[in-house]
Amino acid sequence: MSTSATPPISYKDAGVDIDAGDALVDRIKPLAKKTMREGVLAGIGGFGALFEVPKRYREPVLVSGTDGVGTKLKLAFEWNMHDTVGIDLVAMSVNDVLVQGAEPLFFLDYFACGKLDVDTAAAVVGGIARGCELSGCALIGGETAEMPGMYPAGEYDLAGFCVGAVEKSKILTGREVQAGDVVLGLASSGVHSNGFSLVRKCIERAGAQHPATLDGKPFRQAIMEPTRLYVKNVLAALAQHPHTQDGAGGIKALAHITGGGLLENIPRVLPEGLAAHLRKGSWPQSELFAWLQQTAGIDDTEMNRTFNNGIGMVVVVAAAAAEATAATLRAAGESVYTLGTIAARGTGAAVVVA
Repeated sequence: MSTSATPPISYKDAGVDIDAGDALVDRIKPLAKKTMREGVLAGIGGFGALFEVPKRYREPVLVSGTDGVGTKLKLAFEWNMHDTVGIDLVAMSVNDVLVQGAEPLFFLDYFACGKLDVDTAAAVVGGIARGCELSGCALIGGETAEMPGMYPAGEYDLAGFCVGAVEKSKILTGREVQAGDVVLGLASSGVHSNGFSLVRKCIERAGAQHPATLDGKPFRQAIMEPTRLYVKNVLAALAQHPHTQDGAGGIKALAHITGGGLLENIPRVLPEGLAAHLRKGSWPQSELFAWLQQTAGIDDTEMNRTFNNGIGMVVVVAAAAAEATAATLRAAGESVYTLGTIAARGTGAAVVVA
């Protein structure tokens, strides 16, 4: 027994509410349960999650990805819009894993805050679960960290981690890409989760003069529209139009258009000596991106290296399979544009928009 007259200090007195954490776990469990799929042996609640690679894979190769949501979170705090940033978190990782031709298997999240607000955290994790459900990916575990003094009141940070699998013989490396291949673009749902430092500057510059709506949506909703999840539709297209080792047919490469835009992400999947020649105007510019460009006062090149500018995923496909691949993706619900072709690079840029 303590003989000191100093009163005891509990963990809650220090700023960490264990009961709130337990309440959040109770809210999360039914959300995570909706995402369960083949392979899950043990999920949320243990010290580690267990997953068995599905036996249908003969030579499975694991593909991993991690990402966050970036400064888009600042607008979520300011506008009290927390229910879709979890979708962004999932999409940024699963779309990256998809680029290798992989099927996302499971996802883990990390939510950190100064003081845990159960309703806010549950809204965020609800978005994460929804993103996993739409991607066929199990939300198998995660971490909620309440750290007094680390974050301002009402703010939090997010990180996500995804593991997928692909048959070794079906890995997309881009090595088979050659001159004459066609570049298809799949429409984005908006800004996704990149370029928000500039988006926030545009909002600040416009002040109260921003438009009430953009592309038929209220202004804030248009800005915060979550990142499109391409997984199910693109995996179906890959199954129907697989690449061949001789490079003569099918889908040969994918590029997720994130930070760096079209100009910096497409070259990541092109063999040395090749370039993507995109036709200016081959895809429409939405009201959202037109407003951002006008407000920021930047040229087309800066738009294409800052934002996805309307194209969230690029598909490089053999010319003979381009029309059929585009039709498959359109039938699944994607808006598909023929952006251009692959050509010898020479001394020019790796991506030319003209």
